[in-house]
Amino acid sequence: MSQSLSKLYLHAIFHVKNNECLIRKEDEKELYAYMGSVIKLSKSIPIIINGIEDHVHVLCIMSKNISLSDLMEEMKTNSSRWIKTLGPHYRKFSWQGGYSGYSVSHSRVDAVKKYIANQKEHHKTQTFQDEYIQFLKENDVDFNPDYLWT
Repeated sequence: MSQSLSKLYLHAIFHVKNNECLIRKEDEKELYAYMGSVIKLSKSIPIIINGIEDHVHVLCIMSKNISLSDLMEEMKTNSSRWIKTLGPHYRKFSWQGGYSGYSVSHSRVDAVKKYIANQKEHHKTQTFQDEYIQFLKENDVDFNPDYLWT
């Protein structure tokens, strides 16, 4: 084959560190737009970014030229640095060290988009911790509960 071709859909989830500095509702759209620009600079394609005050969901098409860990590092490092420019509220802002990333089949992209778009409604009935553990179990990810929230 003379070309390297791929279409890798990624659903990533990451959380604010220790709930110390939560994302204000009035800053969400600008934060998500900034994160989308970081994804684009990584030669990937943002599809939808949404969340609530303590965590973010990202659906994107990953470039074949970047690893998941590098994409997440770029997104988290740059968005953390950027949000601090919004004022004193974010002085201590940082993301938790970890993240989760799941492949999404093309046939499930619309369902995942809808799920991410409805985060505020969804979290009226389910905590982030329950949601996160549910994703880990549904995707058969081995985890140690002692280290999930540290």
